[in-house]
Amino acid sequence: MESIKDLVITLGKNARNSAKTLRYATTKQKNKALNNIAKQIDKNRTTILKANQQDLDHSKNNGLEEALLDRLMLDNARLDDIIESLKQIESMPDPIGEISDLKFRPSGIQVGKMRVALGVIGIIYESRPNVTIDASALCLKSGNSAILRGGSEAIRSNLALYDCVKQGLIDVGLDKNCVQLVATTNRTVVNELVKSSSYVDAIIPRGGKGLVAAISKNAQVPVIKHLHGICHTYIDKDADTQKAIDVAFNGKTRRYGVCNATETLLVHALAVERIMPELIAKFIAKGVELRGCEQTQKLSEQILVATDKDWDTEYLDAILSIRIVNSITDAIEHIEKHGSGHTESIVSENYSATRCFMREVESSSVMVNASTAFADGFEYGLGAEIGISTDKFHVRGPVGLEGLTSQKFIVLGDGHTRK
Repeated sequence: MESIKDLVITLGKNARNSAKTLRYATTKQKNKALNNIAKQIDKNRTTILKANQQDLDHSKNNGLEEALLDRLMLDNARLDDIIESLKQIESMPDPIGEISDLKFRPSGIQVGKMRVALGVIGIIYESRPNVTIDASALCLKSGNSAILRGGSEAIRSNLALYDCVKQGLIDVGLDKNCVQLVATTNRTVVNELVKSSSYVDAIIPRGGKGLVAAISKNAQVPVIKHLHGICHTYIDKDADTQKAIDVAFNGKTRRYGVCNATETLLVHALAVERIMPELIAKFIAKGVELRGCEQTQKLSEQILVATDKDWDTEYLDAILSIRIVNSITDAIEHIEKHGSGHTESIVSENYSATRCFMREVESSSVMVNASTAFADGFEYGLGAEIGISTDKFHVRGPVGLEGLTSQKFIVLGDGHTRK
């Protein structure tokens, strides 16, 4: 029986070989594969949803929390979204081979940059079976070979979706190992994969803070990561009342178990009286548990005490912490102290305030008069995302096609020699 170490070596060798073949794959060929994958998903809806229901039943019996069950769940609407993301990626320009910044130098040579694939990317993820398709599609279009290792709670869903990917590759003559899914749920695979520097060029973890932290600690290859999503919405003193209510409510309640959900609401003291009574009533009617600072608690008997821990918590649940601040500076300082670098939003009609917020907040996405729920590769026009990076290197924010590439210098001459 093949050991876990041997399995990872086999996966790595397959991936490295298939990455070479992807260098010669045409844009037309890659797009055709994406189109085929979409057709396979549409054709095999019943099989996919049946496998997903088995995962859901098994996970419920094992006490998986509601936020993770929501991430795990597939239905026809979500399959439609997956198919649409494939079509968007198909329609996007192929970044591979793109030449930019070409300039003549005094010597007569031309120096520029060419966009190239990273090579082999390992994606380690929990719960979300849609990542199987998003990661496959983005890696394929950007010329990267992918090794996918999903969570045990989604193994049946992932295998059903991977069958669609594999068939889509085979149908256009691409190596089926351009995308490989680890079929075993043995966790030792992750430890071996993140140390496989001979075969893997980058690791992308998508999951809870514990998973990402463990991978970052043990990895011997570069990691593109975000630890967690403590997102803030700040309602400024010059916020439009209705915009503030709509943006804050949507940021929290659109979906609870996602990394772009607002977890802390910051409100300028001068905006409280005209905005908060209606907004608090909406949250309570929706079933959102509210935890607030001392001033916030005075607004409703149903608001619980927010502890120091609350400001540093990604709830991924119907819970919101609220803090009243006396200035935009106080809001920014709170974000700097408690934020995770993911996404922050300001609601204000004051141009100077919005410019200040955009300039001074250090997160990977900063929004003006828009819900934090928009922090998403699909919404940003990236087709899909393979994750949201809160790092400052090598890519930041939603990671789409360009984020899965690098650039090399190219030099064009005509027999030029250096003096």
